[in-house]
Amino acid sequence: MTDRPLDGITVVSLEQAVAAPFATRQLADLGARVIKVERNTGDFAREYDTQVHGMASYFVWLNRSKESVVLDLKSAHGLAALRQLIAGADVVVQNLAPGAVDRLGVGAKESLRVNPALVYSSISGYGAGGPYQDKKAYDLLIQCEAGLLSVTGTPDFPSKVGISIADIAAGMYAYSGILSALLKRSRTGVGQHIEVSMLEALGEWMGHPYFYAEYGGQSPARTGASHATIAPYGPFDCSDGVVFIAIQNDREWTRFCAEVVERPELTEDVRYADNARRVQNRSELEATIRPVLRSLLRREVTDRLDSASIANATLRTMEDFSAHPQLEARGRWRQIDSPVGPLRSLVPPVNGDWEPRMDGVPALGDDTIRVLAEFCKDL
Repeated sequence: MTDRPLDGITVVSLEQAVAAPFATRQLADLGARVIKVERNTGDFAREYDTQVHGMASYFVWLNRSKESVVLDLKSAHGLAALRQLIAGADVVVQNLAPGAVDRLGVGAKESLRVNPALVYSSISGYGAGGPYQDKKAYDLLIQCEAGLLSVTGTPDFPSKVGISIADIAAGMYAYSGILSALLKRSRTGVGQHIEVSMLEALGEWMGHPYFYAEYGGQSPARTGASHATIAPYGPFDCSDGVVFIAIQNDREWTRFCAEVVERPELTEDVRYADNARRVQNRSELEATIRPVLRSLLRREVTDRLDSASIANATLRTMEDFSAHPQLEARGRWRQIDSPVGPLRSLVPPVNGDWEPRMDGVPALGDDTIRVLAEFCKDL
């Protein structure tokens, strides 16, 4: 056992789906004890699919290293148990429906009154106050409301991001906010309520298209897998596959012309003199370089790009990602336990002088009796 940053921190989480479970799983990675409070039917993410030997892929991803406690919060006994868990916690995380924790009497104000050192984190779709306060929010809907679909997809069709990016953004900010609040508490001894909305979390990530549109007079165009505001940047066909190329500046453009497509005269073409003009004349630019790249094998193109120090990538499937040679070389996979047997899981991306906690995925209610006996001795 290594000394982890959050060893000794107890988290009680009223969580479901993605955003809050993502935040608390990362706290668990750092050593926190996470007590996941579930209803009798469990977090509904348990039922999203059955792809992992009968378990849901979402649930396996988000809930390792946690303890599952089933409570009936409609009963006096269940509610009393929850209050005692909160009284003994360092952190509470909740992403229940708007107003649910207040109706139960375990909202931030009530909980901080009982436990003034508590860090209480609320995650919601749109935040408290305002006309959207009580509006239901799911990942795709927040992608729409934050304008993400306006810049993602092809010119003809908007596309959602293929992962739960709004949930993940909210979970990331809740996680970092909790760490910040714990750091402040270490100086003051006082807890606080921190609030994260999915709209504002994803909105922060939309900063580039916002500023581009707000002050440039037009939104970035939907350009499929190409970059909306940099060229050449995106997928290009070779004779036996596809290579993704990312030109970042005029120096790289010069090397690309001379060393990759072997057309150094392109750097003298006024249409391509800088990135803004390359984007403006993207169609003519690509019509010039695509035939050259299509005449070459993918390995030839990537070798030339690497030699010219120009960033490039291979379009991988999830199977390819699972077998990625870089992850294998760096030893980034571990086996974790679960109710359906050992599962291969990616090591958390932050590397420090501690070994991340990677305990098993809990079955529903696995820890109810033990945890309640520890925290609720008078019930």
